[in-house]
Amino acid sequence: MRLAGADTVAVRGAAVVLHRVGRAAQGPVDTTVADAAGRFRLRFTPDTSAAWLLSARFAGIEYFSAPITADPARPDTGIVILVSDTASTAPIRLRLRTLLVSRPDESGTRTVVDWFVLANAGPLTRVAPDSLHPSWSTPLPESAQNVQLADLRLSQFSADAVVFRRDSALLFAPLSPGDKELMLEYRIPGALGRFTVPFGGRAESVVVMLEERPGRVAAAGFAAVDSQLIEGRAFRRWVGPMSRAGGLDIVMPAPLLSSGQLLALLVFAAAAGFLALAWAFARRARARRWSPMPSAPAALADAAARLDARYLGREGTVPPEEWARYLAEREELKGRLTRALAGTRSRS
Repeated sequence: MRLAGADTVAVRGAAVVLHRVGRAAQGPVDTTVADAAGRFRLRFTPDTSAAWLLSARFAGIEYFSAPITADPARPDTGIVILVSDTASTAPIRLRLRTLLVSRPDESGTRTVVDWFVLANAGPLTRVAPDSLHPSWSTPLPESAQNVQLADLRLSQFSADAVVFRRDSALLFAPLSPGDKELMLEYRIPGALGRFTVPFGGRAESVVVMLEERPGRVAAAGFAAVDSQLIEGRAFRRWVGPMSRAGGLDIVMPAPLLSSGQLLALLVFAAAAGFLALAWAFARRARARRWSPMPSAPAALADAAARLDARYLGREGTVPPEEWARYLAEREELKGRLTRALAGTRSRS
């Protein structure tokens, strides 16, 4: 059936395809053509391990049915596939936007899941005006990194239909009447104490879920309503409207040190440690170089012998001052040797 205002009309001669989607195999199973009343009939052997879908192509766009039952006791006999004419000006509104913001992980970044529910309330399918312009687009935070589709298995759009340019996401897929969901994922640096989520237009409802308790939404009309567990992790939920285009500020607890500051601190601490170690070695070397005369008896006797070998019998050839220093040092060595020998005998 084709949407025509508030009514529907039959689509004659439309090709209808039966699809099997299973773990082991997937793809088209059978094809038929609708009659003058738009009716069609397909038979298949049910398989509960797979999902079964119907599709019909109209005006260059493929339209899919809801999954049909594989229970032979209760077969689906009244499937209706709705198709529609297209327009590049069909209005699309953002019915709901949900942002799930995690705490920083070991890499120091936060993961953000950005989930859009787009509503096409009219009878026309919204299509892109040409290959250069999208059917719908949205701005993204300037600080967003590694933007991608959140989960291809759950996405209603293929990866080829979503293009990321600078700080925007562009959707080139058609948007048929009804709700469509787009789920993106990106990362925000954990060092940021605040980041702004831009809105290209109004949103009927916005939900922000923050894993970090001190985090908050700094926007008028938003309030924390409750907490919710997601995979065992608690997220505080903030809810509010966006009545017009603008930015939504999310305030997060910034770490005491950013990753760059922490790295600089570690480098400084390592350098200070090496300098302290070098200073200690240098001080020890100077202490050995300028250490006083030895105190062990053998060392004292050896020092006295070396002193005598240098000066003994040379009184007339050395200056008087140097000879006087020799005699004084020799007497000091003798005295220290006497005391050292006396101490050794008393400990024995």
